[in-house]
Amino acid sequence: MRPSRTLTVASLGIAQTLAWASSYYLPAMLANSMARDLGVGVPTVFLGFSLALVVSALLGPFAGKTIDRYGGRPVLAAASFIFAAGLAALALAQGPVGLFVAWAVLGVAMAAGLYEAAFATLVHLYGKDARGAITGITLLAGFASTVGWPLSAWLELEWGWRAACGVWAGLHLLVALPLNWMLPASPASPPSPAAVPVAPATTAIAPAPAPEAAQSSARTAALLAFVFAVTWFISTAMAAHLPRLLQVHGVPLATALVFAGLVGPAQVAGRLLEYGLLRNIHPLVSARVAGAMHTLGALVFLFVGVPAGAVFTMLHGAGNGVLTIAKGTLPLALFGAKDYGARQGLLMVPARFAQALSPWLFGLAIDRFGAGALWFSAALGGLGLAALMLLQGPRVAQVRPA
Repeated sequence: MRPSRTLTVASLGIAQTLAWASSYYLPAMLANSMARDLGVGVPTVFLGFSLALVVSALLGPFAGKTIDRYGGRPVLAAASFIFAAGLAALALAQGPVGLFVAWAVLGVAMAAGLYEAAFATLVHLYGKDARGAITGITLLAGFASTVGWPLSAWLELEWGWRAACGVWAGLHLLVALPLNWMLPASPASPPSPAAVPVAPATTAIAPAPAPEAAQSSARTAALLAFVFAVTWFISTAMAAHLPRLLQVHGVPLATALVFAGLVGPAQVAGRLLEYGLLRNIHPLVSARVAGAMHTLGALVFLFVGVPAGAVFTMLHGAGNGVLTIAKGTLPLALFGAKDYGARQGLLMVPARFAQALSPWLFGLAIDRFGAGALWFSAALGGLGLAALMLLQGPRVAQVRPA
């Protein structure tokens, strides 16, 4: 008997929470201790993390194609094992070489085990009806930082960063691996040709796509890839520098931490909004609304100052929460379920490179321009919104017979 959709979403959501907490959110808590013990600078640790993101970008399309062909269960289960291997290697690292090797292994796991792979798994299972399931796993995994940061910090304080990496490795083997293996297998094969009515010969061959339709599809893909790259750049920049950014705008440290802490709940609130009020409208509409939020919040903060700091962080968080879902639902709505995993992997390649460069570039912007660095992210958000406005809906990606 196939597991229920609710059980599938719950299992995948918990596994995704562990995957994000032990990779994307790991350096923020452990980088200082790693750098001290390995005899390298903190930027070197984050360079290793950037290496993982580059590896993830390069391998993402292959992981997506594999899910399209075989389903998500074997790919996600393998990713759990590779996560455990990478974290164990990180725990055993004795210098910069071991550090970079471990992050490269984690990059392989990230290519096959984060949201893109999870979204492709759900589309493989549920086709065009996967939108609600995609929202469900992002609701659960939205607490990855809420779980990951305190747990990593506590483990590091009690037993050290090596033990923290070892515990995360164990959780992948004992929790995430079984949960991913519980996912439904690939859907049954379509009916045999004998059971399918044969169409008349005159209609059996579909007409080739018109050149203008292919160009429109390529244009849609390029715009989506740009939107995802901008979204990931802003999201990663804020994750790495938000408390510092607030402080250079004059927000006291304690208040800045409180304001930054509003991002997580705002993300979950945005996803709940998507799951409730926005679920019956086209995801392009909800993406456009969400795409305006960072820029709007940034402009309010820039012109009003410290009193608007909470407004900025909440608008950024809510918009980022909905846009995370849009990364899964927009390609499905605009291109359909066929070859979803491979297409998703390709669309996210620029985003992963942008994500890898984001902490460094935005840090340089803060060093050079101080509070004015926020104009940079606000402008990027505006460009992303403009790209979303240029998208014309599902017709551009569907080729209909004449």
